[in-house]
Parts: sequence; structure tokens; C-alpha cells
Amino acid sequence: MPYALIGLLAVVLAVVLRWYLRRARNADPDGEQHAAQETSSLSKSHPESLTRPITPSATPLRISGPAASAATQPTAASSAYGTIEHVTPMPAPMTSPGADAPYADAGQPAAEPLNPELAAAEDVARAAAEDEARPGNDPIGSPVLTLDTTGNDVAESTSSPVGAHVGVEAEGPHAVTHYFESNYPGYVGWRWAVTVASVGQGEPVTVSEVVLLPGPTALTAPAWVPWRDRVQPGDLGAGDLLPTAPDDPRLAPGHLTTDDEQFGDVAKEVGFGRKRVLSFEGRTEAAERWYSGDFGPRADAAKLAPASCGTCGFFLKLSGSMGGEFGVCANEYAPADGRVVSVEFGCGAHSEVDVDVSSTVPVAEIVYDDATLEFEPRGTERG
Repeated sequence: MPYALIGLLAVVLAVVLRWYLRRARNADPDGEQHAAQETSSLSKSHPESLTRPITPSATPLRISGPAASAATQPTAASSAYGTIEHVTPMPAPMTSPGADAPYADAGQPAAEPLNPELAAAEDVARAAAEDEARPGNDPIGSPVLTLDTTGNDVAESTSSPVGAHVGVEAEGPHAVTHYFESNYPGYVGWRWAVTVASVGQGEPVTVSEVVLLPGPTALTAPAWVPWRDRVQPGDLGAGDLLPTAPDDPRLAPGHLTTDDEQFGDVAKEVGFGRKRVLSFEGRTEAAERWYSGDFGPRADAAKLAPASCGTCGFFLKLSGSMGGEFGVCANEYAPADGRVVSVEFGCGAHSEVDVDVSSTVPVAEIVYDDATLEFEPRGTERG
């Protein structure tokens, strides 16, 4: 039986190999027909390539395959012009002018070159900056620095408010900005920025604007923070008002509002009289804040306490979902009196604390006083 099976497999393998070889031989005419079709399409798409002269190093196109013979190999044409066998694929036309540029530079505008005439107008820019920075006596005037011209301020200010030239930057083909250091005592690291412009080469240089801007090392005010975000716990004092936003995530509607007075009275009686109550997020934030605060299990007092608040008689348990973890301390001698405490918090004022009042020196039940010697005199001798 095994020999019959092996023989059958050998026959099947021979049939498959014979079919594969026959298919390979029949594929060569199809390849020649496909090459002819491609040659025809190339001649239609690139007719100008047919008129290129043949170079001496040109190599004729050769057809491969077992059925090809020397008689079927094409040869170069004897005319002065090339044949289809020398056509090379033409690159696709480029429609994007920046397509061949690196990805980082694609679409980025080139830096504006400095106008040499405006870049050399440093004296014009400095004169404009000094005129703008000149001390004045008008408190709402243009100069940033206002000095008392009747006192000694002008005499004491020996240095010019405009310092050294630190750079120039192109603003376009007809404008540049010159930067000068500022010598104002309160503006360390700031720079005078003077923009000069001209309409063309050989035309007068004019001043567009003069401003005082912070430099890379300037001391500037921090970013403005809305007052609502600046309020911290404990900042609210007597008489201060802190409105709550209508969409505060810590709150949720208490009940549906209605014009029915009877429904409103019943809602107040059962505890639904508030328009908004703590939401799940609000309860979670409060629980995390209390648990990690000064009256949570991580406090130093809780670590040294003889017992936890959950077993103390002065512990008032909260109602609702918070009752399993928090309560209020009612011991006036405890550090957390009147505060929300965790059931795992504890202090030395626990109601069940027991202090040993016995002496630290061990005392025996029978005490012998041997500090003095007691003796009794013997009586008279018996007769």
C-alpha cells in the first residue's frame, strides 16, 4: 500500500511539471506581442524621440526567451535617425515650482534680503530713538521716561537712554528695523526698535516708527491670569463675593423647577429645595481634598494617634455617600474640632484613650526600712 501511494504522488508531480513547462513555452509569443504594443504606444506618446540621432554607444534592444533566435534579433536602423528601440521614458511634467525642494523648505517664503542703503542708515535710526527717548515733563507725552526738568534728574542722567546698536532686521524690500539697547534703569534688557524705509534707491530715508520692545533677556510681567483663576483657598474675606459659574462642573441641578407652589413646598420638606447640589465630580474633588489634607490618614497626628476617629465617641458621621469615609469632630480639645475628618484620622484626644497613671518605679508589696536600727534594751535578770 505505501508503495502504491508513492507511485501515485510521483505521477501527479510529473503531470504538474509537464503542464508548467508547456505554459512557460506558450508565454513567449504573448510577451513579444505585449512588447510590440508598448512600442506602438511609446511612438504615439513621444514622436519627437524618433528623430534623435543614434549615438555610437547605443545598444539595440534584444528579445529574451528560449524561442528567440538570431534571425529575430532587431538591429539598428541604417538611417541617420534613431528607431523606437532607443526611446527612453520622459519624466512627468512638474507643475509645482517647489516640488523638488526639501520637505522642510516647501512652501516657506525665502528670507528678505537686507536693503544695503537702509541697513547703513544707523545714524538716522539712532537720532529718531534719542528724540523719542528724550526726557520730558509731560506725564502723558510720547517719551516713556518722564523726568523732573526743574530738579537734579537731568543733571544726574549723564548716559544717553539709547545704547549700542545690537542688530538690524529686514521688514521687506524697502524697510528695515534697527535695534538699540535701552539704558533706562527700569528697562534692563529692552531695546529701542526703529523702523526706517525708502521708496527706492537714492531716495530719502524716512522713519516709520519708534517703539521700546522687550529683548530676549528683558524682565517682563508674567502672563495675565484671569482673576477667577487666581483666587486661592483662604483668599475670600468678610464681605467678598465669589460668584459660581452657571456651568460649574462641581454642581448639578437639584430638582426640576416648576411654578407649582405645592410641589415646591413638598420639595423643600424632603430636601429638594436647593436649585443645585453637588455633582459626582464635585463630591469626588471634595473627598480627595479632605482625604489628602491635614485631617486625613497621612497627617502626622494620625500616624501617632492611639486610635482612629472611626472609633471615637466625638465623631459625627456625615450623611449620604460621604458618611462611609468622613465625619465631623466634636471634641473641643481636639485639633480638628468642628472640621471634616477622615475615619482614618486620629489624635491624642480620642474618647477611649487610656493613660497609665501608675508609678514608673516598681514598688514591692512588703517594704523593709533598714535605714535605722531599732533595738530594745534587755530587762533585769531573773532571780
